[in-house]
This record gives sequence, structure tokens and C-alpha cells, in this order.
Amino acid sequence: MTELEIMERARLYMEKLANGINPLTDEPVGEDDVINNVRLSRCFFYVTDVLRQVIENGGVESAGPVAKKKKLPFSLTAEQRAEFVSSQTPLSVTELAKRISRLCENENMKGLKYDNIRCWLLECGLLYETEVNGRYTLRPTQNGECRGIMVEQRVSPSKGPYEVVLYDAQIQQLIMDNLDAVIAISNRPRTETACEQAGN
Repeated sequence: MTELEIMERARLYMEKLANGINPLTDEPVGEDDVINNVRLSRCFFYVTDVLRQVIENGGVESAGPVAKKKKLPFSLTAEQRAEFVSSQTPLSVTELAKRISRLCENENMKGLKYDNIRCWLLECGLLYETEVNGRYTLRPTQNGECRGIMVEQRVSPSKGPYEVVLYDAQIQQLIMDNLDAVIAISNRPRTETACEQAGN
């Protein structure tokens, strides 16, 4: 395996980690998994981008600081939003954010962040912050459960039983109907986001 191939594999692994996917099994990890920590996710995305730029440069590091291309903020046209089809199978917030992001194929545009969705749901009173096994996490309120947010028990061969928060077709559509409010969270100063600590 060449050096570039090793770098590409490393980039692929980091990209999967950034998107909440176990790179060894290609399975989404639980929302409470440390991989989905907001700060770690940002680091994974950063390292992914650095590796991509080194690979595009033939495996040679640039002489100066890595010049990161500034991407456009995420947005969707009315036509693109109309293409969204709610999944009858409940989705994790990570998968939902990916599906919404895929509606826009502009490579120069940022994707929708899953923590924006969680922040909006928290501020709307559909999620609340709680402590599970010594870690702060988010769970559906009674109103959130009525709107289609649920907690499912799962078992992983590697880490045993865990819980995942899922979103059914009803809540998926509610998020799409309020997508502008969800996107707007990205443009606010971090100190104003109610889930700054809840997602960590």
C-alpha cells in the first residue's frame, strides 16, 4: 500500500467518525457514544479536511498553514425541500441530517449539522437535557414523544446495550417545515445556543 493510499484510508476513517459511523463496521454509533461528542466531531471534520488537502497536493504538506476553503452556509431551495420524503422507519438525528444535506448536491456548501437539529428541538421543548451513566445527553420530553421522538434500546456486539434517540416521519416533517429556524442556529454566536453543553 502506498503512502497516498494509507492517507486516503485514514481520511475515510476520519470522515466516518465525523459522521458518527464506526469505520470498522460501517454501523452508526449510538447518539451517546463519545464519537458523537460535538467537539470531537469538529476535530474529525478538521483532520479529514487536512488529509484531503494533503492528498490533493500529492501527499506533500503545504509550506504554510492549510488554507481551508470557505464553504457557503447550508440552504435549500423550495424545489429541493419538496423532494424530501419522510422515512417511515424512524431515523437517528445523524441520518436525518445526512438525508437533508443530500438534497443539495453543491460541494461548495456546508452540510446541515445534526447538532443544529438537536439544539432546535431542545429550544422548542421537545428534548431535554439529562444525565445518563455520568454523561449529559438529550432525551424526548412528553411533548417530544407525542410528536414522534422515541428512545430505542439496542445491543452492540462490541459495547453491549445502549440507547438511541430516533425520529419518526411526523417529527422529520416538523423539522423540514421549520428548516429555516434550524439552519439559523449555525449563524448565532455559540454562547447563544441552548444546547452548547447538552450535546457534549
